[in-house]
Amino acid sequence: MENTPNELPVASSQLAAKKRDLLTFAAIVGLLLLFNFVAQRFFFRLDLTEEKRYTMSAATKTLLRDLKQPVTVTVYLTGDFPPAFRRLEQGVRETLTEFQVYGGTNLNYIFIDPSAASTPAARDAFYQSLLKKGLKPTNLGATENGKRVEKIIFPYAVVSVGGQDRNVLLLRGNQAAPADVRLNQSIEGLEYELASTIRALVPALRKRIGVVEGHGELTNVQAGDMLGSWQQQYDVFRVTLSQVKDLSALDAVVIAQPKTPYSEDEKFKLDQFIHQGGRALFFVDALRVDLDSVSRNGVALATPYDLNLDDLFFKYGLRLNQNLLLDLNSGQIPLVTGTDGNKPKIEPMPWQLYPLINKFSAHPITRNLDAVYLKFVGSLDTVKASGIRKTALLTTSRYTRALPAPVPINFNDARLEPNPKLYQKGFQPVGYLLEGQFPSLFANRARPGTLQFQPEKSPTAKPSKIVVLADGDFMRSEIDPKTGNPFRLGFDRLANTEFANRELVLNATDYLLDETGLISVRGKQITLRPLDKVKLAEQRRTWQLLNLGAPLVLLGLFGAVRAWRRRRRYAGFAS
Repeated sequence: MENTPNELPVASSQLAAKKRDLLTFAAIVGLLLLFNFVAQRFFFRLDLTEEKRYTMSAATKTLLRDLKQPVTVTVYLTGDFPPAFRRLEQGVRETLTEFQVYGGTNLNYIFIDPSAASTPAARDAFYQSLLKKGLKPTNLGATENGKRVEKIIFPYAVVSVGGQDRNVLLLRGNQAAPADVRLNQSIEGLEYELASTIRALVPALRKRIGVVEGHGELTNVQAGDMLGSWQQQYDVFRVTLSQVKDLSALDAVVIAQPKTPYSEDEKFKLDQFIHQGGRALFFVDALRVDLDSVSRNGVALATPYDLNLDDLFFKYGLRLNQNLLLDLNSGQIPLVTGTDGNKPKIEPMPWQLYPLINKFSAHPITRNLDAVYLKFVGSLDTVKASGIRKTALLTTSRYTRALPAPVPINFNDARLEPNPKLYQKGFQPVGYLLEGQFPSLFANRARPGTLQFQPEKSPTAKPSKIVVLADGDFMRSEIDPKTGNPFRLGFDRLANTEFANRELVLNATDYLLDETGLISVRGKQITLRPLDKVKLAEQRRTWQLLNLGAPLVLLGLFGAVRAWRRRRRYAGFAS
């Protein structure tokens, strides 16, 4: 049967439409294949968040790309968590996923749920194995849907490289902050905590730190925890200034609570070391408080030290004030308050001469840091020093009192209620970071004891950085009376709390010596955008219905529009 003239145009139109559809389909497939090919050859990622939370720093990318051996990260922060805790878990996953992009096959990670054992006995045994590794559980609380939720978690990761393991505490931040804020602070610090641990385990050229001795500084036992922490990443030496020609073999020096004066020649060596780019950490007291000489009535006297370093600090733009600060935000001391039978009754009492510091600058050294513990600290002032940038790292609370030297210290005052009217000195800086080209104290002068004239600026002069804390005890660890070994730096036996002294010193050391700039990652800020909890409770059902129904309505509308367009497109073919 022959086709009628009217059927031929219809058949040709249908054939043309099919060809167009096939060509469109082939073009889409071709574009997808081309995009996939280009994506495999040229890697890129787009971070559209306001604070660039998914963007790795250049230092981290370089570290991961240069890995020469496998790195395994085992994370124990996973399980059936409330949403607040899942944010931290998800943050760890996202960070490690991003790490794997740049580390490739040399970076692997696994998540293990510590509570996933088949029986309670097996779970408890696994908990004990984690405790033996030094992983301490945390009971963290949060409010979800108006109810208080508590969860025992192990907020740790273990980084393994070449047979070495290092624990990483993932839950950081200020313990005094609300739980959601602390979790957010922990997420902000994930990249630095994990990357710095990997860097510490990967073999590299180790920097050299010299701990100065010979002036009554802290002993190896008193500073034992900090020395051990440094030795995991740096080569640490004891240095006697009078017995070395100069300090050029070192990258940094540490002055920890000296008690006797430095000679002019020793000060010259320190000055030239800093002037030529060496880094330094100073933990110094302006006043001597000799607790061994406390009288029977519990009174001691704080008198000025003569360390012969005042002119050096002044040249660098800093002055140690000869005073003692009292702060209403303080630690405690044990005092005998009576008798219990025939035994003395000892109770902890607030002691304003032991300030607790939780006011920090936003600098990477102190950002999101927990409180630190100071003892018999004085204030610091800045003076004009051309070319030196000064950053106040830590400051007392608003309710501070300053007592000029000499200061009588009566431990029985801890029994008395402090008068808030006397604590009106305001915020007092007790720690500074100084950066820049440090002028030499001995410029245009002869070296002490010689006729060697020193130029105004040495040809080998370089920019440097130093940190000065007005507390010589800051690096001192308490000693375990049972073993004679030092506790972790910052651990207070009376409060059974570990303060962040150790973390601050490590951050400062990292900032002074890390040329890669990895410490700057601690400056990352993720804005917390909490929902309005009152509106959330009132409108909860409305938003649930909207989230459930809106996709179905949109899908139905899309199907109806698509069917209408097809019917309209092929309506002429049917006629």
